[in-house]
Amino acid sequence: MLTDRDSLLGQLHELRSEHRDLDTVISRIVSEASFMDQLYLQRLKKRKLLLKDRITKLESMLIPDNIA
Repeated sequence: MLTDRDSLLGQLHELRSEHRDLDTVISRIVSEASFMDQLYLQRLKKRKLLLKDRITKLESMLIPDNIA
């Protein structure tokens, strides 16, 4: 049975993977001089930012609160 932590780590892994994939796609699109669909590019960048926010949130959930 998966614990909450294992579940969060799995989600984090998936989000990081999708974020890397989007980064690769965006880089290829930007390097193509013939690419003209700016709306599509903006949507990809927005999705990438959303993923980054979710990754940050999950990472903060995985860090225990240690009050000294």
